[in-house]
Amino acid sequence: MKAIFEALTARMDAGEDAVLVTVASARGSTPRGAGAQLLAGPGGLIAGTIGGGPGEARALETAAELLGERRSAVKRLELRHGGELDSVCGGEQTALFQFIPRDSGEWRALAETVLERLEARRGGWLVLAAEEAPALLEAGPEGWDGRRLLLPLPKGERVVIFGGGHCALALVPVLRSVGFRVAVFDNRPEFANAERFPEAETVACGDYAAISAKLELAEEDYAVVMTSGHRHDFEVEEQLLRRPLRYVGVMGSRTKTAYVNGKLREAGVPEEALRRVHTPIGMAIKAVTPEEIAVSIAGELIYERALRREAAGAAEHGCPSHL
Repeated sequence: MKAIFEALTARMDAGEDAVLVTVASARGSTPRGAGAQLLAGPGGLIAGTIGGGPGEARALETAAELLGERRSAVKRLELRHGGELDSVCGGEQTALFQFIPRDSGEWRALAETVLERLEARRGGWLVLAAEEAPALLEAGPEGWDGRRLLLPLPKGERVVIFGGGHCALALVPVLRSVGFRVAVFDNRPEFANAERFPEAETVACGDYAAISAKLELAEEDYAVVMTSGHRHDFEVEEQLLRRPLRYVGVMGSRTKTAYVNGKLREAGVPEEALRRVHTPIGMAIKAVTPEEIAVSIAGELIYERALRREAAGAAEHGCPSHL
């Protein structure tokens, strides 16, 4: 969403109209679900995606038509074999096309407010409709009623990486590219500095045995432990496992894990807490290099994030969670 609204303000600054395309609802098998967005201009796609393929191609054609007609609309994109788009996906998307004039004060104010809120992680609910001015609310719920679409502004989950070595250096930009906020914590000034991690939201240098003195952890944080040795792993894990966190993953061999777990048991960390640890961290792709390890870890974090988002959505709509 941030890229969409940054691109929108840039286009308005350049004196160009645009069309914002948002998937309002999706049924069956579709490449992207509700909330997926793209921005189109006179030259075609500017930013974002609603899934690619024939559905997106038709969306861009429709956006071009609406740019010429200077109007908004709601359209259905049927992604079925033998259907209008002859796609094998087997579903359909209802897309909201909103024409945005280059001189629209309402859209300019909304874009600037959305970007400010995304930067400050304040949240809010974006209200979009074909025949109404856009708006921003403080509360939801999310959904499409056939006329208006309410979307939550993403705050972005935070990953706290303990250890600023080679793997962290490779991991930070990968996590940022898939929408995570990132903090890095290390006890060595040469490894914990903003110049080394320009894409990190926070870089803290402090004692591994006293994390809270330099960095406040939140219950919704994802923690990744990849320090320079087993003693520091123990110091970090002992603190992490005595509090609720969304995810704790630890990099290391099974021998190292067994040793650290033994020390944690001696320190009184309960077995239930130890079972929450994902170790060895990452998906099993036989990763070797720091870059490959980064991809492996990012894959696991994307999966864990998706599971929790699904569970949150099920709870919001009164459905039982399968987690």
